[in-house]
Amino acid sequence: MIGGGIMGAGIATAALLAGYAVVMIERDDDACERGIANVRHHLGGSLKRGLIDQTKHDHLLGDLISSTDYAALSNCDLVIEAVFEYMSVKHDVFGKLSQHCKSDAVLASNTSYLDINDIAAKCAHPERVIGLHFFSPAHVMKLLEAVRTDQADATTLATAMQFARKLGKIAVPCGVCDGFIGNRIMSAYRKQCEYMLEDGALPHQIDNAMVKFGFPMGLFAMQDMAGLEISWATRKRLAPFRDPSERYVALGDYLCEMDRFGKKNGLGWYRYDENGKAHPDPDVDALVIAESDKKGITRRDFADAEIMDNILDAMRREGDAILAEGIAMNADAIDVVMINGYGFPRHKGGPMFMTQKS
Repeated sequence: MIGGGIMGAGIATAALLAGYAVVMIERDDDACERGIANVRHHLGGSLKRGLIDQTKHDHLLGDLISSTDYAALSNCDLVIEAVFEYMSVKHDVFGKLSQHCKSDAVLASNTSYLDINDIAAKCAHPERVIGLHFFSPAHVMKLLEAVRTDQADATTLATAMQFARKLGKIAVPCGVCDGFIGNRIMSAYRKQCEYMLEDGALPHQIDNAMVKFGFPMGLFAMQDMAGLEISWATRKRLAPFRDPSERYVALGDYLCEMDRFGKKNGLGWYRYDENGKAHPDPDVDALVIAESDKKGITRRDFADAEIMDNILDAMRREGDAILAEGIAMNADAIDVVMINGYGFPRHKGGPMFMTQKS
């Protein structure tokens, strides 16, 4: 496991609970200690909930070691990186993996958006490289996107799927594109939500409409939970390629520039109290309204039904494009991703299923 942060520690915990021994690589000794502490925290939660007993808890911690030396991975069969979402960092990591891992080891990236074909092209054995996109918290969430690169061989894909099953995950194969299935669709409906912000809605109004529809939380609350800096990094990466004629909403950028990164630091689209409970923030509402004024947009009211129509239409349009490009095998795969990774209400069947029913 490369990286012991929120995602890396979650993946390491899932692997330990499934019976694997884990080697965690971090950049320095302090980071190693933090990574081990993160896994210990997750396992402590499993112990508290009665999912494991104290003996099992202690045994699992014994199956985890950390190191700053990539040579510690020389006997590993599967390596997963979960480092910062910068291509230069990914290339550096996979360059070291090519040097130190055995030739038949499967090398996986947990990237949410970056081009895994580009990552694989820099490796000594590109046929052994694949994407394993976990969803946070990785030791809890069931969905896993298995991203097949252009050069990945059948053994690599089969190994990834078998690993996912042993972890108890619902694995959905998909092709390489920006955001794969789930994040690509989320980016599409996030745009619509941001347009509605500028046109007259407020973050909590959109989120409330989604919750009433059946989502466990709304889009903006979900962004706060994941960390606003993740999507900010993606927007900055794609900025040079953005169509200058495309409508762009900078509100999320403004929040990050104000050091509002979400629930982790108590300020994002919402303000969080000492118990971690979200509250609408008048400062954010004022920021949204000021942006409408700056752009000369006359704000109007949005009913819950219109909010959901805009979101569902965006999901379906992007889903159709994903199918046309062969990124997803079928419409069911898209619905499985949206239900198990993004909280789409299960009883409604998924956005593509709803299209077929209508």
